[in-house]
Amino acid sequence: MEEEMRNKTLFVLLAIVLCVLVFTGCNRQSGQASSTANSSSVSAAVTLKWAMWDLNLTPYYGPLVEAYEARNSNVKIELVDLGSQDFMTLLSTQLSGGADLDILTIKDMPGYANLIRQNRLEPLSSFIRSQNINTDLYGGLTDQLMLNNEIYALPFRNDFWVVFYNKDLFDRAGVPYPTNDMSMEQYDALARRVTSGTGANKTYGAHYHTWRSAVQLFGILDGRHTVVDGNYDFLAPYYNMILKQQDDGIVQSYAQLRTSGTHYSGAFFNSQIAMLNMGAWFIPTQINNVADGTASSKNWGLVKYPHPAGVPAGSTLATLTSLAVNANSRNKAAALEFMKFVSGPEGAAVVARTGSFPAISNPEVVNIISSMPGFPTDANSREALNVYRSYLEIPIHERAADIEVVLNEEHDAIMTKNISVDQGIRNMNERVGRILGR
Repeated sequence: MEEEMRNKTLFVLLAIVLCVLVFTGCNRQSGQASSTANSSSVSAAVTLKWAMWDLNLTPYYGPLVEAYEARNSNVKIELVDLGSQDFMTLLSTQLSGGADLDILTIKDMPGYANLIRQNRLEPLSSFIRSQNINTDLYGGLTDQLMLNNEIYALPFRNDFWVVFYNKDLFDRAGVPYPTNDMSMEQYDALARRVTSGTGANKTYGAHYHTWRSAVQLFGILDGRHTVVDGNYDFLAPYYNMILKQQDDGIVQSYAQLRTSGTHYSGAFFNSQIAMLNMGAWFIPTQINNVADGTASSKNWGLVKYPHPAGVPAGSTLATLTSLAVNANSRNKAAALEFMKFVSGPEGAAVVARTGSFPAISNPEVVNIISSMPGFPTDANSREALNVYRSYLEIPIHERAADIEVVLNEEHDAIMTKNISVDQGIRNMNERVGRILGR
């Protein structure tokens, strides 16, 4: 009897072991299949939904989709335009509601950090390794997308800041053009020299849009400061300089711009301003508006961003646009492949041919953009496209969204002169300090 029981027990144990082995083998095969699917081209027909903004105003969405679909006849890309206003908030809401989205465009760092915190984005480190993606091509930008030793997006656009200038206004004033190596003091002096006229005939030497970035971010070009550090004393010289320009009539007042809703593009198109510090995203817009006769500023050029003393020329600000994959996408393998194409060298060439700047910058990209019909033909404008170093307007930080709210509010109060520069900076230090737990 005991022997019979031992045989039955042995039989049961062998059966259990066999089941475990079969189950483990199946799991291993399934894992291998998943890994292969994530690292190879997708063969099954699939439609990918790409969340983005301003479809009708952005030149590169269509060409990117056409180029990818031409290489992958089994893949269709459906563009889902969520609009530019509060895009990242809308994207977060859509994902929280289980929206059927595959590819996600990342517009800003605070929104990126929020999506990571909500576990909405697919981690990419293993995919980058398996695909041998060379992150050196991004010039260190991918390092600035890391959070907790993981990366969740790859950049495909890098809108660095330059100075646009109206050559006719400089010629009329008899003032030399700006150069590719301007200190803040030289930039201020030049703006004052080219300012002229009154009333409707007034020519302003420079222009600062109502974004806080147009003022605050001169202060991060030394590489020692960021706007998430919690101490903002370094901003005082730039606020003082620009408010003095405002008082002296060198630039339009912030309050006037806010009240009238004046857009920087209109002011430059209408030849009201001699210099405009703005992102390179404005290049194709300016070219197109000159071509169709909308802009009177037909004779224009570019130079590198002005820089503080001791900072190398070509130091500038970077506004990244990146792609991520929805962690809950049902088409994850296909979405990863599309992200890889758009953010890689092939996608970079497509973006450059539309006059926009990809995240990957190389001589080919500079040549494509500077050879576009309508791009200024002078050597300085071409050289302005070569960047020495870029700094993110706002680096990734878990509390970046909360910090930005404070900075925007205090910026508005300073620029409308509701509070002094010193008081505004004290408010920033105290309020952000509380956010950071200091």
